[in-house]
Amino acid sequence: MLSQPPSTTGLELNQTPKPAPSPSSSQSLRPSPPKSPQQKSPSLQQKSPSPQQKNPSPKPKPKRPGRKLLAFDRRLGARFIAGTDEAGRGSLAGPLVVAGVLLDYGSLRDHRVRPLAQLNDSKQLTPAGREELFRAILACCSKVSVRAISAREIDSNGLHRSNLAAMRAILWELAPPAEICLVDGFRLGPTAPEHKAVVDGDEKSAAIAAASVVAKVVRDRTMRRLAALYPHYGFSSHVGYITPGHSAVVRERGPSEIHRRSFEARCYAEQRAEPTIDEVRNDDSLQTGFSGRAAQVGATS
Repeated sequence: MLSQPPSTTGLELNQTPKPAPSPSSSQSLRPSPPKSPQQKSPSLQQKSPSPQQKNPSPKPKPKRPGRKLLAFDRRLGARFIAGTDEAGRGSLAGPLVVAGVLLDYGSLRDHRVRPLAQLNDSKQLTPAGREELFRAILACCSKVSVRAISAREIDSNGLHRSNLAAMRAILWELAPPAEICLVDGFRLGPTAPEHKAVVDGDEKSAAIAAASVVAKVVRDRTMRRLAALYPHYGFSSHVGYITPGHSAVVRERGPSEIHRRSFEARCYAEQRAEPTIDEVRNDDSLQTGFSGRAAQVGATS
């Protein structure tokens, strides 16, 4: 008996033919190529170091503004250079302090000049930085001169005139031996030693910047000591400059003996608008005297 030939479809009679896979499904079902022995799973792969990790950038060098200021002075070609500057021009109370510094560039080399590497305009420094530089300047400079102009003298002679007079006197104390005298922005007139006015000099010249630090430190120390004599004004914090708290105390208590009365400050005007206790007493005495004389005149008439 002959066997039945196999079906040409290769399917049993009770099976339905399966649809042919679509091109997209055939791609999804396509087996992935075998991984090479060197290829690892993403979780096991080691991240290659970035260029920054391979060659880390060097740490930035600390800024040394003093080098630029010292170079400015050295380019002038003189050995002894004097600089002068002031502190407290815009203060409402306390003295105006003017300082002068003489630098000997013939000896300011190597280890002697290193303490001045952080020298800068006093306004750009922190209080602690100014104190540290103050000690360095005293150790490095050849001579220092300081003058303080009181509030009473400022009121009598004027702020600007008092400032220029103090700068002239200081430069005469430093020259000679100073060969070049530098001033922060001002011309001092024909009665001063020969000098050069440098605009923004405390940001350019080491001699002027050193004078600005000395003047600022001396004045701040003076105001902190005066705070003990006038405790209500808060001089230890604002060192005499105008602040809302300082103005409020002046309006309430009036100016102290070290306030500059010639300044046109709003707190002065507001304080004068309200009569003080002494003015009230004087007014009462005048009223009493006037009424007494009026009574006498009425009695005699």
